[in-house]
Amino acid sequence: MPHLLLAVSAHGYGHLAQSAPVIEALTQRIPGLQVTLQGDIDPAFARHRLPAGFTHLQEATDPVLLMDGPLITRWAESLVEYNRFEAEYDRHLERQMDSLRRLAPDLVLSDIPWLPLDAARRLGIPAVGLCSLSWYDILRECPVRAQVPTALLERMRRIYGAADLFIRPAPAMPMDWLPNARDVGPIAHCRPDQSAKLREHLGVPADRPLALMQFGGFAGFDPLTAWPEQDQVHWVVRDLGGRARGDASSLSDHRLDLLDLLGSFDLMLTKPGYGSYTEAACNGVPVIHVPRPDWPEEPALNRWIRRQVPTRELSLADLKAGRLAAPIAELLAAGRPAPVEPSGITASVELLEPLLRD
Repeated sequence: MPHLLLAVSAHGYGHLAQSAPVIEALTQRIPGLQVTLQGDIDPAFARHRLPAGFTHLQEATDPVLLMDGPLITRWAESLVEYNRFEAEYDRHLERQMDSLRRLAPDLVLSDIPWLPLDAARRLGIPAVGLCSLSWYDILRECPVRAQVPTALLERMRRIYGAADLFIRPAPAMPMDWLPNARDVGPIAHCRPDQSAKLREHLGVPADRPLALMQFGGFAGFDPLTAWPEQDQVHWVVRDLGGRARGDASSLSDHRLDLLDLLGSFDLMLTKPGYGSYTEAACNGVPVIHVPRPDWPEEPALNRWIRRQVPTRELSLADLKAGRLAAPIAELLAAGRPAPVEPSGITASVELLEPLLRD
């Protein structure tokens, strides 16, 4: 059976979440497909997102950007990690090549570490990038770009550009320098509207809109802590930390799976991020977003989401103070739009399947 190695960056959960629907579709198209995940990803999250039966090499293949919560990147400290990785690149490369010789995959798919792509090409293994960004574009447009070594940027650009393909799912950064790019539609999970069942389960009145708060798994970032209770919407969050609120419920307390409920919300409060935006658009959910002014991907994401669903931007100060009544009212009045088709899944499979079967 064909063997696919999926290498993912562990900058949060977004890179695995982006590639997982494609892997799921590939395993349906190619029964018996062997999948190996390489990345320092929480094993429980990996099991939740990927089809059963995969092998997990829980090891990093690239440095990780350091964060202060979901909105602020520690750029200077992160650049130290990138420089350290670059200084030891030959050692990392030899180790990666040894892993690929041992695993003997038929295809290396990267979202989006550059090291596995380099190792695969040197060994004659088909290598494909799949991502809405590249770390080359992030570093060359970040606030410390003047301090990023030219040699590091040149290595990234050369490796990404030498892959057999670089699949750019919408909404992607332009990356117009790539000679091997293939543009596809958005990638996201779509789920039916189960709002009536969810309200009944949570004990929420039938006329109370459901609002999802989605900022990722960052401990300590909990805007609800400072907010007074309100009756405009009922908030659904991942975890309330043991607190009880009449206007909010946690998925963990009720043992609910967010993936099953994506089509059940009347609006989403989030940061600009690929997964949140595509899941909102592909499930027809309006979006309130808080700016990430130091994140180079934000302009491309915001341009796209504003064309798909009703949106409002909320300042960080208004978020902390709980001043959401006006944007919530405006989005509820706008209503839910028609869901966007996640056409990037099938299009990516069509590009990848021939490489696996050959």
